[in-house]
Amino acid sequence: MRLIVGLGNPGAEYEWTRHNLGFMLVDQLARESGREIKRAECRALVGLAEVAGERVELAKPQTYMNLSGESVACLAKKRELKIQSGLVVVSDDLALPFGTIRLRARGSAGGHNGLKSVIAALKTEEFVRLRVGIQPAHPLSDARSFVLERFPQAQRGEVEKVLERARDALRAVVTDGIDKAMSVFN
Repeated sequence: MRLIVGLGNPGAEYEWTRHNLGFMLVDQLARESGREIKRAECRALVGLAEVAGERVELAKPQTYMNLSGESVACLAKKRELKIQSGLVVVSDDLALPFGTIRLRARGSAGGHNGLKSVIAALKTEEFVRLRVGIQPAHPLSDARSFVLERFPQAQRGEVEKVLERARDALRAVVTDGIDKAMSVFN
């Protein structure tokens, strides 16, 4: 079984923030399966869902972004998960223009603290990740504040479209594998 982990920060104050796109995507997958992500395990909320006809487990670490790896490593260990083929991590990416999605079979954290934490805890960069771009069209003076700001109401329709495309990319990973999904969605 695959484990799809959305990175984000817990709590109502972080809902609809740019840094919570990972949470938003796994919540969407759960809703589409008629499921909820609510079982507490390994300092995460976890739930089963169906993606492209395959049962998957969805998780939202409740450790805050910078400590996400602790939760992900615990979940992976308990499931004896083959990290390279069984784990998908979804995160926002300030280096990608807003709305761009990028699938990778492996790679560095690219400056993302949540991914840094996951890589450090798993002791490998060999896991699938889906990054969703949040970079604005203008230069930033304070990146930390920007990622923790809520999407403006006027942009939420665009965010929903981006999440739909990201969902389709995850479905392709499940049905066709990472290489084919990358060729279609990157």
